Amino acid sequence: MHMSTDAIAPTPTWLEQLRANPRLPLMLGASVLVAALAAALLWTRAPDYGVLYSNLSDRDGGAIIASLQQMNIPYKFTEGGGALLVAADKVPEARLRLAALGLPKGGNVGFELLDNQKFGTSQFAEQINYQRALEGELARSINVISAVSSARVHLALPKASLFVRDQKQPSASVVLTLHPGRVIDDGQISAVVHLVSSSVPELSARSVTVVDQQGNLLSSANAGARGLDTSQLKYSQEIEQGYVRRIEAILEPLMGTGNVHVQVSADIDFSVVESTDEKYFPNNDPARAAIRSQQISQSGQQGAGTVAGGVPGALSNQPPANPRTDVAGAAAPGGASLINSRKDGTTNYELDRSIRHVQFSAGAVKRLSVAVLVNHRGTLSAQGKPETKALSAADMEKITNLVKETMGFSTERGDSVNVVNSQFATEPVAEVAQQPWWRQPENLELAGLAGKSLLFGVLALSLLFGVVRPLMRKAQPVQAVAQSSGEVGASENENEAESEADAEATSVNVSAQAEATQAKRHQDNVKYAQEAAIHGPQMVAMLLKHWMGQKDA
Repeated sequence: MHMSTDAIAPTPTWLEQLRANPRLPLMLGASVLVAALAAALLWTRAPDYGVLYSNLSDRDGGAIIASLQQMNIPYKFTEGGGALLVAADKVPEARLRLAALGLPKGGNVGFELLDNQKFGTSQFAEQINYQRALEGELARSINVISAVSSARVHLALPKASLFVRDQKQPSASVVLTLHPGRVIDDGQISAVVHLVSSSVPELSARSVTVVDQQGNLLSSANAGARGLDTSQLKYSQEIEQGYVRRIEAILEPLMGTGNVHVQVSADIDFSVVESTDEKYFPNNDPARAAIRSQQISQSGQQGAGTVAGGVPGALSNQPPANPRTDVAGAAAPGGASLINSRKDGTTNYELDRSIRHVQFSAGAVKRLSVAVLVNHRGTLSAQGKPETKALSAADMEKITNLVKETMGFSTERGDSVNVVNSQFATEPVAEVAQQPWWRQPENLELAGLAGKSLLFGVLALSLLFGVVRPLMRKAQPVQAVAQSSGEVGASENENEAESEADAEATSVNVSAQAEATQAKRHQDNVKYAQEAAIHGPQMVAMLLKHWMGQKDA
C-alpha cells in the first residue's frame, strides 16, 4: 500500500511529546487546575481596603506615599484620586507610624519651624518665624472642628512701642474652607473668634474677622458679645422647652399622645439690677423715743459789790489813796446783792433708719405667652365607626386652668394663655419605598460571596471537563491505534516477504490458489489499514514517516 505524505501536515513537536506520554496531559491539566484554584482562592481572600487619608495636598501626598513604600505597606487610590487607601487592618498602624514622622503636615507649619533656628538669625526673621508658627498652630486647632475642611489665619502684630499712647492693637483674620454641604453655626464661629483672641496677647475679640470660602462674613462687629448672646438664646430655649414639656406631660394623659401641641414664648430679662434704699422714720411717740446722747450745762454767780463809776479811764481804775478796812465787815455804802445763773442742754434722739440692698440676677422671666392646640376627641358613632368630636366649653375651661397652674400664670406679670380646639389635618402616610432585595447591602454582599464561589466551581468544572477529560479520552485511542498500526506493519512486511519468496519459487508457474490467497490477504490488510487511518490518521502518518526514514537509512 502506497500513501502520499505531502497532504499530511507536519505535527508539532510538543504535540508529539504529549501523545507519546499520555500522563503528561494529565499532569498539565492538574497543574492548570491547581493554579486556577489558587488564583480564585487569593481573589476571594483579597484584603479590604480602608481610607487612610483623604483630600491631601500634593506635598503631603508625595511624602506619605514615599513613607508607605519604605514601610512596605501596599496602597492604592480611589477613582477620583481623592482618598488614599491601604489594607483595612493596616490603617491604624500606618496612621501611627506616619504621625511619628509628622505626616500629614496639612500645609501649615507650626512651632516646629523654630526647632531649626539658625544662630545668626536677625530679630526681624525671628519675629516673622514666630508669627508664621503661631498662625500655623491656630490653623491646626481650627481644623479640628468637624465642619471645617481647612483654615488659614493671618495675624497683624504691631511692633511694640515704649509709649502707651503709640501702642496699636493687633488684629486677626481667619479664612475657613467648609466641607461640601456643611454649615458652621454661631456657637462654632464664636469659639473660633475667642480661640484666636485668647491666643494672641492684647487681641480683642472685636478685632477678629472670620470669612468662609464664599466670601461671606461670619463674624459681626459685636463679636465680643456673641458668646453671651448665644448663651442667652440657649437659656431662653431651655426655659421655653421646659414649659412645653410640663404642659404636654399634664395634657397628654387626657387627650392622648400626639393630640396636643404647645408653643411657649418667654420674655427673659437678662439685665442685672442692683438697688440700695435707706429710709428714716421720725419719733412720733415721745414716750418710746430713745435718747442717743444728752448734754446739760448749768452756771450761776451770787454776791455783793460796788458799782463802778466815774470817768472812764485810768483814774477810775486806780485804787483809793487811803484805803480803810471795815472791821465789822459791813457793806460799803452804795453797794448791792447780785445773782447770775445759766443752764444749757442738748439731747440727741435715735432715728429709725432702714437700709436695703437688692441685686436682681439676670435671666428672670418677665412674661410668658402660651399657645395650646388640642385635637378633637375621638369617639365611636352609633354604628361603631370612629369619629371625632369637639371638646365642650367645660373641658376647654379645665384644660385652660391646668395650663395656667402648670405655667404659674401671673396677671401682674402679664402672662397670656390661648387654648384652641381644632381637628388635626391627617395626611395619608406615604409608604416608604422599600429597596429591592437585589439592592440591599446584605444581599449584595451575600451575592458577591456566592458569585465568587460559583465562579470558582465553574472554573474548576470547565478545566476538568474541558481540558483534562478530553486529553484522557484522546490518550486511549492513540495507544490502541499505535498497537494496531504495529500489527498491520508487521503483517504487511511478512506478507511482502512471503509474496517475494512465492514469486521467486513460483516465478514460472503461479497457481490460481496462491493468487487468490494473496489477493484476499491484500484486501484484508487494506481494509485494516483504512480503519486504522480513520481512527488514528496522525498516528498512521507518523508510522509512514517512520517507515520512510528506515528505508532512507
